[in-house]
Amino acid sequence: MSAKSCKFPIKVVPGSSRTDIAGWLGDTLKVRVSAPPERGKANAAVEALLNETLGLARGSAKIVSGSTSQRKMVQIRGLSESEFRQKLADAGI
Repeated sequence: MSAKSCKFPIKVVPGSSRTDIAGWLGDTLKVRVSAPPERGKANAAVEALLNETLGLARGSAKIVSGSTSQRKMVQIRGLSESEFRQKLADAGI
């Protein structure tokens, strides 16, 4: 039995004045975090923000590629792509 999951691209703006999900840039989700882009701090902030926004357990959102780039691929465990998009829509994103 396979667990639900989805992957999607994000563009991260580290060192921002606020931490939030800015919205969609085409098929890419733009995420701003106040954490600096050093020693994985921004990546951890992105994962925590996604888990909190989507109401998921810690560790459900995971950056799976692009860890040192602004453009990354994130995998969400526990949600299908349609559930993921609906939760973002429910959050006003």
